[in-house]
Amino acid sequence: MGLGCVALAVIVVLVGIVGWGISQYNGLVTQQQNVEKAWSQVESDYQRRADLIPNLVNTVKGYAKHEKETYEAVTTARASVGQVKIDAANLTQEQLQQYQQAQGTLGAALGKLIAVSEAYPELKANENFMALQQQLEGTENRINVSRKDFNNAAQQYNTQLKRFPVNIVAGMFGFQEKPYFKAAEGADKAPTVNFD
Repeated sequence: MGLGCVALAVIVVLVGIVGWGISQYNGLVTQQQNVEKAWSQVESDYQRRADLIPNLVNTVKGYAKHEKETYEAVTTARASVGQVKIDAANLTQEQLQQYQQAQGTLGAALGKLIAVSEAYPELKANENFMALQQQLEGTENRINVSRKDFNNAAQQYNTQLKRFPVNIVAGMFGFQEKPYFKAAEGADKAPTVNFD
């Protein structure tokens, strides 16, 4: 009775440990998928912005024919954004910074394009331009929400990843911490406004 009971106890403990390990692994996989889903939404919202740009540029072109440099800057920035490819499963801080930098360049170019409208009252009153500008503003809001949701998903995943004893399972199966969206460099300083 003694040896059989010990063997049975060992088997029960091993089954319990394996069951716990599987549960923790599956929990990490679920949270990792939540991060990847949140990243997909970020990309989708940025794609929506990129899709609005050609219509916006063409509408502005119709009114402000001599603003060629601004159109080219927007087109170039949009093309560079399209070349930054990120795999959400292997997202690194460096990749995220590169992505943010490309998106920041595009955002700055779009800001210049919108500023062109100030010099053309008839453009500002154009229904197509106003609708596109509203869609772009809405998209920027969506982007902010998506980035916040991504950071929340990454935070939940990273927290679980670091908790003991889950960190043992995470280390055994190669789960890696996910980076966060951070404020663009210089965002902590107020912009200079110059009406010259």
